[in-house]
Amino acid sequence: MSQPRRKILIVEDEPHIVLGLTDALEFEGFAVISANRGRDGVNLARQEKPDAILLDLMLPDTNGFKVCEELRRWDAFVPIIMLTARSQEVDKIRGLDAGADDYMTKPFSVGELTARMRALLRRAQRPSGNHPETFRIGDAEINLTAHTITRAEQTHQISFYEVELLRLLFERVGQPVSRDEILQKIWGLDAAPSNRTVDNFIVKLRKKVERLPDKPERILTVYGYGYKLAP
Repeated sequence: MSQPRRKILIVEDEPHIVLGLTDALEFEGFAVISANRGRDGVNLARQEKPDAILLDLMLPDTNGFKVCEELRRWDAFVPIIMLTARSQEVDKIRGLDAGADDYMTKPFSVGELTARMRALLRRAQRPSGNHPETFRIGDAEINLTAHTITRAEQTHQISFYEVELLRLLFERVGQPVSRDEILQKIWGLDAAPSNRTVDNFIVKLRKKVERLPDKPERILTVYGYGYKLAP
């Protein structure tokens, strides 16, 4: 018996983008549903329970940040990739803070989008079992099973990519890990001079792990190379 096709929800108001994404994703074997308004996207997500969501930042009735936050209140684990015409770093970080797992700036490569989608879906394991996988970074406890960071009596939900990035740094504690290797191992992407994905995720993680995010003591920058986790 063949496996059911994984379902992707597109929340986007530009018809030509919806059509292009639908054609590309269906060619890759996904089932696709779509909504052109934020509220409709939230309702459709609840009804259809998609395996992943592509979410536009600028929508007719609201913005993607608010939609993402509402989706996260409903489902903490569904993979969400935010699509944005804005290239400003602050918008990308705000999208990640709202709960997006990844972002892509328009115009984007459909091939890269599907590669990122598959990488997300490979890691989209729901919490299960009675023995959560945990470790500590300073006074923060990382629960890789539940996708949470708990520090100073506050618990933050974290995304698939954040989990995998912390796991990689923890496995190599005290050793520098290059941006190129992180991009390849976590996102399955080749490095590019303009790719700030790793840096943006490090900024986001420091807010949850570090006592003083602007003066990190645990997740350290190795200038001109990458990052390392202090022992």
